[in-house]
Amino acid sequence: MTDFVLVPEAHTGGWVWGEVADRLRESGAGAHPVTLTGMRGHGAPPGPGTCLETHIRDVLRVVDALDGTDVVLVGHGYGIHPVVAAADRRAGRIARVVHLDAGMPQDGDPPLKLVPDQELRERFSGPAGRSGGDRRVAPPPPGAWERWGSTAGVPGDALARLAARAAPQPAGTLTEPLRLSGAGAALPTTGVLCTGNGSSIALVEGLVSLGHPGLQALTEPRVTFFELATGHWPMLSVPGELAEVLLRAAAGEGHRITATGEPPAHLRPFLLDVPERPRERHGRVDLYLPDAGGPRPAVVFVHGGPVPPGARPTPRDWPAFVGYGRRAAELGAVGVTLDHRLHEIGDFPRAAEDLAAAVELVRADPRVDAERVALWFFSAGGLLSADWLAAPPGWLRCLAATYPVLAPLPNWGLSAFRFRPASAVGGAGALPIVLTRVGRERPEIAATVEEFLAAAEHGAAAVEVVDLPDGRHGFETTDHGEQARGAVERALRTVLGHLRF
Repeated sequence: MTDFVLVPEAHTGGWVWGEVADRLRESGAGAHPVTLTGMRGHGAPPGPGTCLETHIRDVLRVVDALDGTDVVLVGHGYGIHPVVAAADRRAGRIARVVHLDAGMPQDGDPPLKLVPDQELRERFSGPAGRSGGDRRVAPPPPGAWERWGSTAGVPGDALARLAARAAPQPAGTLTEPLRLSGAGAALPTTGVLCTGNGSSIALVEGLVSLGHPGLQALTEPRVTFFELATGHWPMLSVPGELAEVLLRAAAGEGHRITATGEPPAHLRPFLLDVPERPRERHGRVDLYLPDAGGPRPAVVFVHGGPVPPGARPTPRDWPAFVGYGRRAAELGAVGVTLDHRLHEIGDFPRAAEDLAAAVELVRADPRVDAERVALWFFSAGGLLSADWLAAPPGWLRCLAATYPVLAPLPNWGLSAFRFRPASAVGGAGALPIVLTRVGRERPEIAATVEEFLAAAEHGAAAVEVVDLPDGRHGFETTDHGEQARGAVERALRTVLGHLRF
């Protein structure tokens, strides 16, 4: 018989698994919801020094009390940290580890690193905060649970129960570094991704294709994936579907990411056949120069991410950005590409600084007309557009975005207004905005585009939409059809038109 050990998200207890546990037992499996120390219910009250190690021991006690070796550990959100540590110490007893809408914690990382609540991360970022001490972190107030992940699909009564039964989290459970020996690294693993919270198999496949060494293990046969079309709390929103997925995961089912040996999508040829152009490299910035003399307008192309710091080639050498830079130069503008440091979700402020520095460098170049510049954002780089939308400078003649993310996804924890273009567009005034929308976009990203367009309409912003109904995210290197080429050309010529050639 398979025994499922169910470890909950922060601020909650074993009670949150009630319906899922019942359905697992009805199927003939064992179900063992865990209430971690200090989290109310049957757990011991928190005492001085309650920390991550305390919660690891809680999980180990449950594992050690079970017979047999067909034990599946399920960690939801924060709960994945004591789960992977317990699996590391009892690798011979564990049949599978399930990451339920949870990250991939690494040795030496405190759980706080993967907490989506940005304000909480900042509060504990200093040396005093990292020590944790005996402080306790209050749960989100009613109506603010989105800080810990999307509540999409959770019925009102269940959401009220979540708020009413939530318990303060001992700070040491979030700030103590995770310690792993590597003994559990080869265990079968399943990721259950909640698309309503911003996760998806397509997103994981895209990250793997970027060459991050820490993600290459996800292509191994022992690793499987499932998606659930709900928010971060599937045990409350879709308990039956979650129980079914857990049973299938225990049986070894699920989607597998395979390495095909072919170039990843972002390294395939650009859809336009653009001749080579002179290129100059200035630190993080590349300039593609037109033939025309005199100061020329410039278009700055801003890549998305996160892109791992060790990814090679870097984005400015990806065929799509090389192609855009060359084509802009061919049409008479200075094409500009850059490598900004969006390596992790928390790096948006640093990436924004890199972009601002690149713009300053470009506008200071005597070959550039400093009063005629366009900024063009791609994918998650779209969040960087908020700075420029909120208060457009006079020299910014056009802002473009292609398959952009225009509001933070729920599990990114970016609550600040600064990186919310859908909120900032109200300040855009008469700034021309050219948005290329792909019809086969990932639903979680498409929702941010529609939110942005609704806000733009309400604020009377000047948005022109270039629609590519059959297009996908990153289509420039995967679709060389006439419609795709036409969409790129139309967007380019529209942007350059606003630069008043």
